[in-house]
Amino acid sequence: MSVQQQQLDQYAELIVKIGVKLQKGQKLVINATTEAAEFVRTIVRKGYEAGALLVKVNWTDDVVSRLRYDLAPDESFFDEPKWYAAEMEELAENNFALVSVVSSDPDLLKGVAHERIVNFQKTYGKTLAKFRQYTMSNKFSWCVVAAPSKAWAAKVFPDVPEAEQVDKLWEAILSTVRVDQEDPLAAWEEHIRKLNEKSDYLNKTQFKKLHYVAPGTDLTIELPEGHLWLAADSDNEAGVPFVANLPTEEVFTAPLATGVNGYVSSTKPLSYGGNLIDNFKLTFENGRIVDVQAEQGEETLKNLVEMDEGSHYLGEVALVPHFSPISQSGILYYNTLFDENASNHLAIGSAYAFNLQGGTKMSPEELKEKGLNHSMTHVDFMIGSDKMDIYGVTVDGQEIQIFRKGDWAI
Repeated sequence: MSVQQQQLDQYAELIVKIGVKLQKGQKLVINATTEAAEFVRTIVRKGYEAGALLVKVNWTDDVVSRLRYDLAPDESFFDEPKWYAAEMEELAENNFALVSVVSSDPDLLKGVAHERIVNFQKTYGKTLAKFRQYTMSNKFSWCVVAAPSKAWAAKVFPDVPEAEQVDKLWEAILSTVRVDQEDPLAAWEEHIRKLNEKSDYLNKTQFKKLHYVAPGTDLTIELPEGHLWLAADSDNEAGVPFVANLPTEEVFTAPLATGVNGYVSSTKPLSYGGNLIDNFKLTFENGRIVDVQAEQGEETLKNLVEMDEGSHYLGEVALVPHFSPISQSGILYYNTLFDENASNHLAIGSAYAFNLQGGTKMSPEELKEKGLNHSMTHVDFMIGSDKMDIYGVTVDGQEIQIFRKGDWAI
């Protein structure tokens, strides 16, 4: 066995044992593109070796997806995938585990009419609303990971010879998930412990609001009463811990939906709906986005904000040191799974119920009453840099610096 294959086996084992922490007799579903087929088969094997009752793969194909956008009639994008929603809801209600392997070309939908993309996203979001609620409340274990595709690798490493691009991206991905270390499972356990030290401090302090200051950014974010900071791992409804993102470097919570004021500027491109959005600025008043500016992809960004009422507000605030391993690699991945872990970030759209004490037992109406945002979308965007300072303000008005020049100050 080659060294690379050994690492791919370790990566797959990490996904099964740390990512979703698969239990014996559990069903495992993998959503993936055909470009990742070889690696997905490795995950399937590791799933069965861990005792899975069934491992099912839902395949997509970038070429097929693009053909639909180019050739299907307009009404195709209003066709509700009720069959898929019903299947996923049933699986979630019976404690399955879900792995999503992202590989798609960041420019997949470049040139597609915006209304087609928006109509698909709205239709899909509406139909999958119940399943999304299950996901946002951690009813089941889920994990998002990545595997290279040729188009994605070419985007990330345009100056590398074509024959070497995929291997180069594999090398970068395996490093971010600590598979290049002697004992990846032990390395992750230690990483989780260190992140939890930060979340424990923030939960103990219970800041009333955060103040972000950086070039192009002056933003105040209030936090709801009873908010919870979480790090790498969470517990599903059955009490089994899992890690939702591999890699992950963040500590995150939910903002008070109506408590965001000021302006914030992006520091990395956002790949959304197969299009790139770059150098953008959002302005907030009482939580609501009231102005959108972007040098690239402004129409795409405005369509995202107009997705529904909840997409005018934030659903997540995440702290990531600028000196995280992903940031220090100097690689721009054009993929939120990685780029968000190189930077402090926020999310437009729905909040996670588990970021509020007792939130997973609350209805959407109860969560909204407590100040959490609800939307059919949740899209992270990056705002951190080595020039960003963040201050936490306590209930009694005491100001404590949390981040100094992009790194933890606590």
